[in-house]
Amino acid sequence: MKNLITSFTRFVQESKALLHLTIPIIFTQLATQAMGFVDTTMAGQVSPADLAAIALGASLWVPVSLLLRGIIMALTPVVAYHRGANNPDNIRIEFIQMLWISAFCSAILMAYLISGEWILTKIGVAEEIIPIASQYVIALAYGVPGIALFYTLNGFCEGMNNTRAPMFISVVGLLLNIPTNYVLIYGKLGFPAMGAVGSGWATSLVYWVMSGLLWSYIRYHHHYKRVLNFSDIKPRLNAIKQLLSLGVPIGMNIAVCGSIFAVIALLIGRIGAENVAAEQIALNISSMTYMIPMSISFGITIRVGHSLGAQKNTQAKEQSLFGIITAGLISLLSVAIFLLFPEQIIRLYTQDPVVSATAATLLVFTAMYQFSDALQTSANGALRGYKDTKVPMLLAILAYWGLALPLGIVLGMTDMIAPQWERKAFWIGIVTGLSVAAIAMLLRLWYVIATRNRILENEVNLPAIN
Repeated sequence: MKNLITSFTRFVQESKALLHLTIPIIFTQLATQAMGFVDTTMAGQVSPADLAAIALGASLWVPVSLLLRGIIMALTPVVAYHRGANNPDNIRIEFIQMLWISAFCSAILMAYLISGEWILTKIGVAEEIIPIASQYVIALAYGVPGIALFYTLNGFCEGMNNTRAPMFISVVGLLLNIPTNYVLIYGKLGFPAMGAVGSGWATSLVYWVMSGLLWSYIRYHHHYKRVLNFSDIKPRLNAIKQLLSLGVPIGMNIAVCGSIFAVIALLIGRIGAENVAAEQIALNISSMTYMIPMSISFGITIRVGHSLGAQKNTQAKEQSLFGIITAGLISLLSVAIFLLFPEQIIRLYTQDPVVSATAATLLVFTAMYQFSDALQTSANGALRGYKDTKVPMLLAILAYWGLALPLGIVLGMTDMIAPQWERKAFWIGIVTGLSVAAIAMLLRLWYVIATRNRILENEVNLPAIN
């Protein structure tokens, strides 16, 4: 009983420390994600076609934006390392090289989004959605450099142990996004009513403003003046290669998780606007709640990494376990809300009875995978702390692309196993894939910890060499 009480006390202490670290990150993630929620809810009041257009536009944008974000995330640990070594020159060099990477990636993504109409046509999306969706992603394309710049500045701030400034500016961006959406979607103050396309322009404008605000804060903050000396801004290929070698695996892992939902949205797009609209509601809600375990996973990575660096292996193991439990318990709150208040949630998005009925069904499936999603995300965060990233990436690919998507296609678009279940089949695939991913990530974490402990024990027991 005494050991149980002691373990519970340590769990409470670790949960408090973890949440204290991640709460600013959670607010930043939720604020930026809430901008998508605002876009979806406000455009959804125009028509199901506008709501479906945002769903398809997001399906094109979200996977590549996750890849972009993951690549830029490499800046945070690099800056943190040089900050700990009190080396401002290296901070400046890495920061400038990431700006070059962001600019290069932005040019590629802009060309990709401008080709949105051609991509949607080739996929075979319902014709009535394509014009709005293609114009929506073109509007987003003009905001890509601003989005990439904000990610870069945010990564710099986190590396400098400053998470409050990005959080504050993200909240400002969210508050600015609401009136901007209102003006451009519904046509106020002399602007034409652009529907979903207006929300794309609003997103681009707001991110440019957010980047400008955060840049001004960093540029003129007295703590950063000796760090950010822009006398030498030339690209350095070796530094760029090192940043990419660290960031691309992170980006691939994050993109794999998010892209499965985007691909499923595109496949459901063949069924019609109402089904896509309902699916977008469920995915948007799920994306909002996912920001919490994802942020917690970032905190787990930091705490586990710090403990391992200090050679506190038992503490790192406990932090991994307690962090996963914390994320799992918090996810149960999302499950309860989805199951108890589905009508109230859906009403925020649409009043259309057909879309609402379909979305209510999908919300049940969304509730089903919240717990497993939290477990696999937090376990992945612990694995990053152990510097194990390649195998988790492969496990994610197998679970999502090797199981979830094929299972959804077989059940939803063929009669191989049973009569076509259409949209429900894809969500059954998601639930199955995430459950398998959670088990695989937990087993991988157990293996990594056990292997590390075994190696350390062998090193301790090695005989001395005379």
